Amino acid sequence: MKIGLYDVDGHNWPNLCLMKLSAYHKAQGNIVEMWTPEGSYDLVYKSRVFTDTYSKDTQVIPNAAHVICGGTGYGPGPNLPDAVEHTRPDYSLYPKFQGTAYGFLTRGCPRSCGFCIVSGKEGRRSRQVADLSEFWDGQREIKLLDPNLLACPDHERLILQLADSRAWVDFTQGLDIRLITPDNAVLLNRVRTKMIHFAWDDPNMDLTPYFSRFQKLTHIHDFRRLKVYVLTNFGSTHEQDLYRVDTLRAMGFDPYVMIYNRPNAPHVTRQLQRWVNNKRVFRTVPAFADYAPNKRGGAAHA
Repeated sequence: MKIGLYDVDGHNWPNLCLMKLSAYHKAQGNIVEMWTPEGSYDLVYKSRVFTDTYSKDTQVIPNAAHVICGGTGYGPGPNLPDAVEHTRPDYSLYPKFQGTAYGFLTRGCPRSCGFCIVSGKEGRRSRQVADLSEFWDGQREIKLLDPNLLACPDHERLILQLADSRAWVDFTQGLDIRLITPDNAVLLNRVRTKMIHFAWDDPNMDLTPYFSRFQKLTHIHDFRRLKVYVLTNFGSTHEQDLYRVDTLRAMGFDPYVMIYNRPNAPHVTRQLQRWVNNKRVFRTVPAFADYAPNKRGGAAHA
């Protein structure tokens, strides 16, 4: 068989599903390549992670006997068969990302946040689904995709696997600051990280005690290595958004504004994102009022 793979979201981030499908089919003796309109295929897989807001599927596949569409961007659907899910990804599919391993050690999250599909898709219990060796084979960097690693009962053993790899680890989805303990903080201190991500999504929840506790437990005190996602435009006011940003900066953390449904976000929220996420500006302009004095709609300073 000749298999074609189509990444609906583009190539700015490797598609883990397609990499596993590629490795699986190559092991079966099939010919696998990224789909091209000039080719002819027995089967084409279209994979899409993001919804229409961020990733539109406009590509018609006329040159395949069968087309299978999958991924959260298409809505609820079947998971990959176990034989595919537990196949080491074919990293050659994305040459510019070689040298980095991508994968999940755990799935599921108990938080059930309204803006997130994980609990509904993967369950409200974080559970181990793999050991590191399943998707890591000595690469210098590991991009961990777990939604809530610290909620997994086995997380300390899994953190040890990451520490022992001596690879640089990026917890891409962030760690749950509420689940930091003295024990797992000691283990996290052993992991090689260029940056640790947390999140402060709910403006009605005071997370300052948890951030303060983490500072006392970690040896990382570099502002640039402690990034905190701040969700905006999801039931929060501008004042609540600004409070979280200012509080985090005062505590020694680096806020990073995420906008829910950005096309429909208020102008002031988009201004806030530009101010905070442009770190050169954020570090030289200490107050949002100085960056955007007319917060009701004035243009932001360059």
